[in-house]
Amino acid sequence: MKITAALSGHGGEAPQLVELEQEAPRAGEMRVRLVATGICHTDLHEHPGRHAPQPIVLGHEGAGVVEELGEGVSGFAVGDHVILSGSSCGKCPSCLAGRPTYCDLAMPLCFGGQRLDGSTALCGEEGAIHSHFFGQSSFATHAIVPQRTAVTMPKDLPLEKLGPLGCGVVTGAGGVIEALKVGFGDSIAVLGTGAVGLSAVMAAKLVGARRIVAVDLSDERLELAREFGATDTLRGDEDDLGGKLRAITGRGMDFTFNTTNSVAVHQLALEALAMNGTAGFVAAPHGPFDPKMFGMLAGGKQLRGILGGDANPQTFLPLLAEYWRQGRLPFDRMLAFYPFAEIDRAFADAQAGTVIKPVLLMENDA
Repeated sequence: MKITAALSGHGGEAPQLVELEQEAPRAGEMRVRLVATGICHTDLHEHPGRHAPQPIVLGHEGAGVVEELGEGVSGFAVGDHVILSGSSCGKCPSCLAGRPTYCDLAMPLCFGGQRLDGSTALCGEEGAIHSHFFGQSSFATHAIVPQRTAVTMPKDLPLEKLGPLGCGVVTGAGGVIEALKVGFGDSIAVLGTGAVGLSAVMAAKLVGARRIVAVDLSDERLELAREFGATDTLRGDEDDLGGKLRAITGRGMDFTFNTTNSVAVHQLALEALAMNGTAGFVAAPHGPFDPKMFGMLAGGKQLRGILGGDANPQTFLPLLAEYWRQGRLPFDRMLAFYPFAEIDRAFADAQAGTVIKPVLLMENDA
């Protein structure tokens, strides 16, 4: 069938809307009609070409309605509302342990731009177009997705708001709850208050952290962090941030959660820790990073990489949706909606940081 998709690989500041041909779902796959999809910084980084081959349809925070089932698909029905998360094999030790973000085949499945057999679901005038980005390629009116990529949502929830749960929100909230296991009375500093950092702040409040410190260069985002549960805020350009963070508790932070790729912030994340503290990070530093290993040894400190919040989307995303229903995870306050036809404006606003989480609406006017 013919679909409209946003294609990366021909230059420009944003993907270009084109008409493509999409094949029917194969065994184990479904066709999903997209209602909305969030734009993540990974999409911004991949648009000019980084890990995935091009030309490609990006997008990995999709939400939509199941339209067609491939052979062997179980647990889904036409008409189901679903949100889409990353792709995984379901068979390796990480998948079997409920940690599919660390799937042995995560890179080829999410960034390979094709199925494992080398085929793609899309073609255009120039031939095959890379698909299956994070198992979805949701910058499109329709997506062919493996059933492991989809998570069913209750039909009374606003589907157009739910897509960011699949990446940005689960990375922040899962990082706090699942990976770091922040508990009642703990302290945490969240470094960077974009969608991931603000989700971490909300999650820290949800689990009862005693001190939640947000650090950023934007006063507006720091104020929003306070509304979401931060007990303290610091500007990232203040002097002696490490000392100020340690002084908040008198001994340092039990946890830091770094959402930036700044080398200086990675150093700060370790410097601010209390004894036996853990520094979690979701983005690699851009540049040489030389952690002080003796300080980590003497302090019993840990440096912890986190992908996808360490969470199992099949069980954790419904939990996050229920927290939202209860008013305990108001992630929708971070969203800014754009018609799909204005993806260039959404990309520009995301790059400029004038919005926190842009969401493309495939069917409705913003």
